[in-house]
This record gives sequence, C-alpha cells and structure tokens, in this order.
Amino acid sequence: MITMSGNTFGKAFRITTFGESHGAGVGVVIDGCPSGLELSEEDVQIELDRRKPGQSSITTPRKEEDKIMIVSGVLDGKTTGAPIAMYAHNRDKDSSKYLEFINKPRPSHGDFAYREKYGHYDWRGAGRYSGRETLARVAAGAVARKLLAKAGIEILGHTVSVKGVEVRDVSIEDIRANVESNPIRCADKKAAEKMEAEIQNARESGDSLGGVAEVIALNVPAGLGDPVFDKLDADIAKAFMSVGAIKGVEIGSGFSASSMLGSENNDPFVIEDGRVKTKTNNSGGIQAGISNGMPIVARAAVKPTSSISKKQDTVDLEKMENTTIEVKGRHDPCIVPRVLPVLEAMLALVLVDHAMRSGLIK
Repeated sequence: MITMSGNTFGKAFRITTFGESHGAGVGVVIDGCPSGLELSEEDVQIELDRRKPGQSSITTPRKEEDKIMIVSGVLDGKTTGAPIAMYAHNRDKDSSKYLEFINKPRPSHGDFAYREKYGHYDWRGAGRYSGRETLARVAAGAVARKLLAKAGIEILGHTVSVKGVEVRDVSIEDIRANVESNPIRCADKKAAEKMEAEIQNARESGDSLGGVAEVIALNVPAGLGDPVFDKLDADIAKAFMSVGAIKGVEIGSGFSASSMLGSENNDPFVIEDGRVKTKTNNSGGIQAGISNGMPIVARAAVKPTSSISKKQDTVDLEKMENTTIEVKGRHDPCIVPRVLPVLEAMLALVLVDHAMRSGLIK
C-alpha cells in the first residue's frame, strides 16, 4: 500500500488540497493566514467563476456552479488566524464514460502511471489528477491575492499564443482592459479572434490545441526569495509545473536567452524616480533567485488537452494486447484560457509565502 502524499504547498502560507473530480467535492485548507483579513465567499467566488467549466463554446460543457463554502477560519467577515477550510460540491458528474479506461489507459493521461504506482485509485473523471483539483488552488489563491493587494502587489495573466498564433506587443493597460472581454483571455483582440477560430477547428475535428500563458506580478518589492534551493524563480517554476497541463516554464527572457549575447540579455541598472530600476527586464524581475523590484514575468507552455475524440492507439492491460480507444465525454479543446486563473493563483501563493517569510506581510 502506498500513500498519496504531496498535497501540501508552501511554508509560511500553507495550503492542502483534497477531493477528486467525481467524488463528493473538492476543497482546500489554508494554514498560516493572518487574522484580521476581510474575506467573504464572494471574494473567492469571483476567481472561481473565471476557472469554472461551461463558460463558452471553447470550454468543456460540464456544468458546475463551483459554489464555494467557507467552513472555518472566518468570523464576522474577517479571518481569525485559524485554518481556513473551503469546499465546493461536485454536481454535474458522469463516471460511466470512464469505465473503459480502467484497463485501457488514455494516451498522455495519468491512467497508467497512477495504476502502476497505487494499484487501487479513483479513476472516475481522472480522480485526483483531474484538472478539477485546481479549483482548490484558485480558492486559496483568492485569499493570497487579497493579502498581496494590501501590500500593493497586483497579478495579471493573459494568453500569448495558441497553435502558433501569437499576440503583438501588448501593454499592461491592454491586459487589464481586454483579457476578460473574450473567451481566449487574450489582450490582443485580433489575435484572440484567430486563436478562437483555430480552437473551434480543432474541436470540430475531434482534436485539441496547446498554447502559452503569461502571468505578471506588479509592484513586487526587491528582496523576496532565498538563496540556493528556495530561490523565488525556482518556487515559481515548481508551482507552475505542479499544474497538470504545464510542460515548460520561462522566467523573463527564458529560453530565448540561450541565443542572446550577454550584452543583449543583461539588464543595466538606472536611477529613475529616485529608485533603482533596470532598463530592460530580461531577468523577469528575479536575479540570483531574489526579486529585484521589477515586474515578475513568467510564462508556461500548456500542452494540448490529452482527451480527444479521435481514435488513438493504447493497450488492454487485462488482455495484455494492443487496442484502440475513442475518448468520449466533455473536454476542453484548449485549456489555456481556463489554466490562466490557476497560474495566477499559483504565482500569488508563491509570492504571499515568500512575503510572509520576509516579513513584508504579517
């Protein structure tokens, strides 16, 4: 028998998520949130509504209200310093489509790996490794964002590419104004139209698409992060990679730095408005694992959704022979728009944890 560990994230601000896709529900326990923070279910629901399924024609038609309940740690609209527990019921679940996959693992899913590791596990709707688990992360992230806002820190996210369609240069103002105005969550409206067309084409052909999401943190002070193993960018990379659909992470110039000269990639220091800044931000706001006061810029490569309706090769583990499957059910043809609130939440969780460890938030 093997325990499924690794359900807790953070040090000073710790979260533990629980629940499965087709179980009774999913939730999170936050340990370490200071007392006195104004917090309501509505505050959390705003973020959950950005992540929930059934938002548009390019997301899964599964209908879940994702109605959050705060069951502990809040009294008279303020946190008490005790653990905060939040929970949302699963309402619209149909496990029948997944019976076939008990012995026939879906390509690029966790079916085979989970079976090999645990033997007995919850296979319904992908169980614990379903994207539905991220509801709990977004709920916790909503609390983290409220704490960060008290320190003046803002987090924004947007889609920067889908199947090779890329945004032009967009400003922070463009991101604030345009991201929630289209189902792609893209700040470039023309690019968003092209991305949506590509996603619809993939859906109609029974396929899926991936893309790149970018998350930015503004007004982060210099000094967050610790040397060696607790570098701020290392924790961001782990946080992003812990999200199931993510296959790569970049900070600042990222992989493009490998083809640049040092004179091109270095960020020269300047004095501006009485404070130290850098002319460029190829470092993505982090140098030597510690924030330098510039905007933190992180990007994540989001893989195409693994569940597609095209016929695919697999194996029958009961008969030990090759076979094929066709994945039925309700799935996103492109997960990028819905993964953005999750990545924003994960960045918020990393930043609030380091801010508390550094004494910025108490």
